[in-house]
Amino acid sequence: MTLQDIQRWASQGEGLTVEFKKKAAHPDKIVRELIAFANTAGGVLLLGVDDDGTVSGQRFIEEEVFVMEKAIKEHVFPLLEYEVALFKLNEKRGVAVFSVSRSDQRPHYILEGNRKRAFIRVADRTVQASKEVWEILRKGKFQKDIVFTYGKKETILMQALEEHETLTLKQYASLAKLPRFLASKTLIRLVLANVLEIIPQEIEDRYQLKESL
Repeated sequence: MTLQDIQRWASQGEGLTVEFKKKAAHPDKIVRELIAFANTAGGVLLLGVDDDGTVSGQRFIEEEVFVMEKAIKEHVFPLLEYEVALFKLNEKRGVAVFSVSRSDQRPHYILEGNRKRAFIRVADRTVQASKEVWEILRKGKFQKDIVFTYGKKETILMQALEEHETLTLKQYASLAKLPRFLASKTLIRLVLANVLEIIPQEIEDRYQLKESL
């Protein structure tokens, strides 16, 4: 990794695997970006880069890194593996790059009281993972054939998706006259079986048929 890599990332803008932060203000919230990378496709957090992609650097960048590493250790579960590299722009200012790979320990999360909150990356945004996304992250780590019975509730789902292209959990539960928990289990199982694809959203996830089918 070089300073040229940083300039390249900055010029391309934030995206699925790239996030900019000017400084480590509110590090307990910034760690959500790293969690999202670990739970999705990996990525880099550039500390010392403005929102518009200007590589302005940050004074006392070593202190910023210290603050971030402390927050990662204290707030992220299970323990997050990452690499950090420092680059000096001049005597006073520098940039730090936190690199995170997609984790075999996913889902990573933070604790708020007794509540676990996981995050994922959607385009250039970090969003909280729904219960369904959490289960897909957890169970999807283990590649195996998913066996399910293609019955009435699956038939209703397929017919609805042919007509509407995408559906929410709430819509499916209503159409199939299923309790929410059973509709949720069905959707999760079909995503893991590569029949459906989940489209995470900030408010309510949507589901569609897998394009490869």
